Amino acid sequence: MIQLLTDHVQNAYHSLKSNRGRTLLTVLGIAIGIASVTCTLAISDGVRKMVDTQVSAFDGKLAVVRPGFKSHDPNQLVNPVTQQSFSTSTLTDADITALSKLPNVEAAVPLMTIEGTIHAQHATGPNSVVLATTPDFAKVSNITMLSGKFLDDTADNNTAVIGVQLAISLFDTDHPIGEAFTMRGQQFTVVGVLRQESAPINFNNVDLNNAVVVSFEQGKNFNQGRSQIQQIDLLAKESSSLSSVAKQAKSKLISQHQGEEDFSITSGKAITQPTGQLFQAMTGVMTAIAAISLIVGGIGIMNIMLVGVAERTREIGIRKAVGASQRAIVAQFLIESLIMSGFGGLIGYGFGYLSAFIVSIFLYFTPAFSWQTAGIALAMMIAVGLFFGLYPALKAARKDTIESLRQYH
Repeated sequence: MIQLLTDHVQNAYHSLKSNRGRTLLTVLGIAIGIASVTCTLAISDGVRKMVDTQVSAFDGKLAVVRPGFKSHDPNQLVNPVTQQSFSTSTLTDADITALSKLPNVEAAVPLMTIEGTIHAQHATGPNSVVLATTPDFAKVSNITMLSGKFLDDTADNNTAVIGVQLAISLFDTDHPIGEAFTMRGQQFTVVGVLRQESAPINFNNVDLNNAVVVSFEQGKNFNQGRSQIQQIDLLAKESSSLSSVAKQAKSKLISQHQGEEDFSITSGKAITQPTGQLFQAMTGVMTAIAAISLIVGGIGIMNIMLVGVAERTREIGIRKAVGASQRAIVAQFLIESLIMSGFGGLIGYGFGYLSAFIVSIFLYFTPAFSWQTAGIALAMMIAVGLFFGLYPALKAARKDTIESLRQYH
């Protein structure tokens, strides 16, 4: 059995070597498809790993409350957090007060986001996210200051903290403490600049490098005195008490909302679900597009195999005449197909990760290696080799021995 398999591999190698041009073009088609899928999955895994790391930094003490009824609508995956800003939030100021008074809760931090155009004396910044929150936001986000200070209870509503990239865009410096800018017709003074975040994609869905942070009260002033809370971050005093905090928070909010569970409370890796779902949907679409390259490569395999069957008809007849079974003929041609698919897959897998790391130079995160991605790439290359090589192999095995021996070229 091993000797027969070795013979098949040697025959496949010599056959493919004799048609190097066609073989290389076919392998290239498979490599491009596998590289596209691998690059997409590596980048997606990198995003998920980055957000998971952010949540893990809180040692199991973080829970997140988000408004709205739970929905299984696939359209919500496009941008589940942003969509909430276009409807009235089910979370209120009274909810924040009630949650902050729960035992074992160190902080209950509301997040309210608004878009605004920022005007400085000599520059106008792009539309930025204005984050209205409380001083405890520094605790639940592990942020550090590059200069100045974060908002505190003594700060008035005309002060703001800005991201370092926004500071450079507006003031051409990363230390603009005391500088003024105008937003929505109101003047603000910069009291602090956030240190550069290496990973602006986070579970709070706010790019802090380009954001403006104002007091929660000022955020309500921007919204005609009403709060529009997109999220409440709950920080437990101890990781062991997080489970009870989540249960108490759920019970308290249901009571606050007259028996309606029009919110969700998540903890651990589930906190990353909105970001994860978004990238999962994007990954699915991009993988489907990349799979088209695999289909084209698979058609290339079928084409070269059919040509090979036609060119080697007499060889097939001789093999069958000396006792080769149909199963042996099928195995011979399937091995040729699998060698092309496997070789292309290995090249594509390596090139896919290389492409992902090159792309990551322009992003805020690095791709992640996972055995799941390796398994998907391996499964794809085997499936393509078997699926597109099976028909030519069966066609070769079913050839009539006598008719095949009559062929001379």
